[in-house]
Amino acid sequence: MPFDPARVDCWIFDLDNTLYPASVQLFDQIDVLMGRFIAELLGCDLAEARRVQKMYFHDHGTTLAGLMHYHAVDPRDFLSYVHAIDMGVLSKAPRIADKLRALPGQRLIFTNADGPYAERVLDALGITDCFDGMWDIHAMEYRPKPEMSAYTSLVERFGIDPERAVFVEDSARNLSPAKGLGMQTVWIDMATDWGDRAKDDAAIDLVIDDLERWLDSVAAELARPRPLG
Repeated sequence: MPFDPARVDCWIFDLDNTLYPASVQLFDQIDVLMGRFIAELLGCDLAEARRVQKMYFHDHGTTLAGLMHYHAVDPRDFLSYVHAIDMGVLSKAPRIADKLRALPGQRLIFTNADGPYAERVLDALGITDCFDGMWDIHAMEYRPKPEMSAYTSLVERFGIDPERAVFVEDSARNLSPAKGLGMQTVWIDMATDWGDRAKDDAAIDLVIDDLERWLDSVAAELARPRPLG
């Protein structure tokens, strides 16, 4: 079924490489720090650390989940280390902020990052007040997207009717559980190495490559007169 914004009263957004373009390379800074953390933890070189990092990411949904499973890493220590990055690469996005505020209904952040980091990103973009709530890795009890429990706990916490919700995300594999619950799904293709991994076309209602243009199209569609009855 084609994406229909008129059916939506809950707008759910991923954070990284969704609310800002991947081209700013913010996550690249985190990627480097993850490698250093693993190298120090395992006493290995950076090449081996990167291999382990990507293996855990692909097998467990996040690098952190793999580190917790195999090495009993304290998640707060890891997140504090890898999120000590420079937000200066992000710019205020007033046009996107206005368009987000115009979306009718509830607006939420759903991220595998943690809340303090997410708040720094939102503040750097100038869009903190555009959202009504956040579901982060701590709230998920460290069972990240695409684990179904992350989605069902989000739905329960915020009283979401999945059939009235849309999820916008840059990692295609994270859309499948949302579609399974009945949500509409939008894949924002940022042309990253991981974005289309485990992509299921049947779980994607719409593919976009520019958040602002999509928000413009949503506003235009919502403003279009609809037949009565």
